[in-house]
Amino acid sequence: MYGLSAQSTGYQRELAHRLRLPYPLIPDPRLTLADALRLPTRTAGDMTLYERLTLIVADSEVEHVFHPIPDPASHPLHVMRWLTKRRQAPGSVAA
Repeated sequence: MYGLSAQSTGYQRELAHRLRLPYPLIPDPRLTLADALRLPTRTAGDMTLYERLTLIVADSEVEHVFHPIPDPASHPLHVMRWLTKRRQAPGSVAA
């Protein structure tokens, strides 16, 4: 699991520490991935930022996209439920 941010490395470091994130944040200040995958962004003041979204990537392919994310607090549970259903689906391969 990784996080992606358009903000500076210093800001990311402070954010990861403050929120005690259990995963690393990858810097993308030029929004390279947004351009390549046409990911949604938003403008806040003079900054362009990624909109909150979750990509499920398997075997180097985007398998599922969660967007928009209306309730960030409950989103991890929503993703875990989706992953559990996926794993239990007939013909699926357990990770």
